[in-house]
Amino acid sequence: MIILRLPLSASKLKIYSICLNKHYQFQTIFKHQHRRYYSSKSLSAYPDILMGKDPTAIATALSLSERSNSYFLGTQIHGHVIKLGLTNDLFSLNNLIKMYSKLGVLSYGLNLFAEMLERNIVSWTLIISGAIQNCEFDLGLEVYLDMVRSGFRPNEFTFGSVMKACTIVGAYEFGFCIHCFVLKIGMEQNNFVASSILNMYAKLGDIESSESVFERMDNLDVGCWNAMIGGYAQCGHGFEALKIVSSMQCMGVRMDQFTWVNAFKGCLIMGNLEYGKQLHGLIIRSEMLFSSSVANALMDLYFKNDKNDSALKVFNGMQNKDVISWNTVFGGFTLEGDAREIAILFYEFMLTGMKPSHITFIVLFRKCGELMNLNLGIQFFSLALRFGFFDDDNITSSAINMFSRCGAMEMARLVFDSILLRNIISWNELILGYNVASRYMEALKVFCNLWELGVKADECTFSSILEASCKCGNQQMGIEIHGAIVKSGFSSHGYVRSSLIKAYITFGLLDDSFEFLNGLDRLDLASWGVMISALVHQGHNYEAIRLFNSLIKTGEKPAEQIFGSILNSYADVAAYYQTKSVHSHVIKMAFDKDVFVSSALIDAYAKCGDIASSRMAFNQSFVSDDVIIYNTMIMAYANHGLIVEALEIFKKMKLANLQPSQATFVAVISACSHMGLVDQGCLLFESINLHYDMEPSPDNYGCLVDMLSRNGYLDVAKSIIEVMPFPPWPAIWRSLLSGCRIHGNREIGQWAAEKLLKMVPENDAAYVLLAKVYSEGGSWEDAAKVRRGMIRRGVSKDPGYSWIVI
Repeated sequence: MIILRLPLSASKLKIYSICLNKHYQFQTIFKHQHRRYYSSKSLSAYPDILMGKDPTAIATALSLSERSNSYFLGTQIHGHVIKLGLTNDLFSLNNLIKMYSKLGVLSYGLNLFAEMLERNIVSWTLIISGAIQNCEFDLGLEVYLDMVRSGFRPNEFTFGSVMKACTIVGAYEFGFCIHCFVLKIGMEQNNFVASSILNMYAKLGDIESSESVFERMDNLDVGCWNAMIGGYAQCGHGFEALKIVSSMQCMGVRMDQFTWVNAFKGCLIMGNLEYGKQLHGLIIRSEMLFSSSVANALMDLYFKNDKNDSALKVFNGMQNKDVISWNTVFGGFTLEGDAREIAILFYEFMLTGMKPSHITFIVLFRKCGELMNLNLGIQFFSLALRFGFFDDDNITSSAINMFSRCGAMEMARLVFDSILLRNIISWNELILGYNVASRYMEALKVFCNLWELGVKADECTFSSILEASCKCGNQQMGIEIHGAIVKSGFSSHGYVRSSLIKAYITFGLLDDSFEFLNGLDRLDLASWGVMISALVHQGHNYEAIRLFNSLIKTGEKPAEQIFGSILNSYADVAAYYQTKSVHSHVIKMAFDKDVFVSSALIDAYAKCGDIASSRMAFNQSFVSDDVIIYNTMIMAYANHGLIVEALEIFKKMKLANLQPSQATFVAVISACSHMGLVDQGCLLFESINLHYDMEPSPDNYGCLVDMLSRNGYLDVAKSIIEVMPFPPWPAIWRSLLSGCRIHGNREIGQWAAEKLLKMVPENDAAYVLLAKVYSEGGSWEDAAKVRRGMIRRGVSKDPGYSWIVI
């Protein structure tokens, strides 16, 4: 960050104020319109306040204009000050500067400041804090430098404002220099100043310096304790934050609402719900009144630990709910909560008379996107427009995300096109939306448009567009994007670097990906993990295994995700002894508690043919109360034809009061399919909606059609495909066509083959299966026609193969 070192002359301040004034006029037209600046309140409403020349009465009137957010009233009072001849009264001028700053019209405050014949430390502090309140951080720091050069000694409020600016703009070195100046003038023991410095260091990631400031304090007040607890929480050090809370309790320091809020944040970081409950009990026993901020932090802790009932109990017991309280409850709803519950809750919120904030709508949009409820999302979006949030960048970006997740890309595009000044987040949401909708060419077009307009892309932009180029197989575009990444200086960014590695592997450029990996200054575990995972995903199992062995030789401790990926690779090639070797590493590093690793172990043993070791891994898992583990075990038994054991695991899961997922039903219906238990499979499919209040997924429908087709219920399978709420996809047609081959149904087989060939005309499976339907039914001539059609279109049958590592 560049800080101008020139002194601020009166003319320079006037020029700056003119620029700011133009900026605020632009905001007035496009954002606030007349609502903020012109209020029904006027000077005539307060006839007794401005009788005489008492500056205190004028200050009271200015405070009223601030509280009523009335620019119109403020300018009338300013006019009255001029009329009374108080233009040189320092007290009145300071209050006018404060009023203009609070109302967001900093340019007028700068004009007044520039014209002042005499200034005191209050004048300087007010203009500095006003600049920072109005997000003019560089100006605030520049005015601070000019104040020091002018010989004024900053007070605690000056330092507080300047440290806040340093924190927001990330000016660590500038903040460090101010800290040195504080030490030089002997203000390091001022609790307010020390707390501001401590907070600045913590928020900029230097927790050691925060600790140093804290330890040098002689008389710690609750503000210093809070700053240190908050600093640890900010840096993700939950344990240290809770240690400070314990120290406060031992020393008998009375905790205030900020202490409790930061303590609950520490519990959330640690995942220590029990300590949070103890703190909750301590508040209740001390008969301390819950402030809304403390209750909000406690609710957030309960919600994020899936204790919705406890959170709602806190919410219902609150005497003074604020908008943040309601936002916390809206955000706390899990996917199990349906749209009706959210709509009812929002209706109750509106009945309170409170006005929703922009955060309210951001949270509601996120929930509508998660529930994929477009109708409710449209209603909330209409309300956001009605409340005047149509120009809020965060609202529009969230709306684009919500419409994208609901599958309404046209509406997402309409919102994007309506934005006058688009930020990079809006561009990213649109690109990501097109990616989610598998409309990768549109995503590439949006990126090209962004690049041509000179918009500065960030790491999210590059990662998303690399995914789009991979999905549509545009290798040249991917290489060009790599060039843009290097040009923009993001090639060393971890997230972008991972996306580049995945892109090169997806394009089959393994040598280039290894060359890129070798060219990195330092290989972190994330890069190793991405490389191994991408190789496994693309089927390059032996390359993945070689890379994993290289990682082991470096002495680095692989992360859980790396073990999960390499176990998937061993499963694909049935590398039994290597699986056992990795299993020993997993136990040694205590990763058998990880869901991803445990499920990968169960799957690997099953695919290597050792179902007994799969069951042993399942039984020994410390996370066997996770639905993913059960799903993997059920599928392992199903693939081995052990239907009784598969259904036994399903019953065990229900007894453990675990909610089955859609993936669970994929596993159990597949098990029924393998053993011909059609009736039981159909009942399980029906129970998805009837007993568990979930909508069957495409995979659930695919399993049902596969089961019916395998067991000869071809007419029923055909009807299911015709009425299901999803457009058919190639795999479901292949299932039906395969069933027609088994049971010799030429009519439905021909119909399914035609549908499949329309979708994937170059796919050999449709031709081969249809030819077998004809040949096994004795229609050799029709089978020969199909084979000739394959040759004419240049379609060749891929040879099948299998292997096992000895």
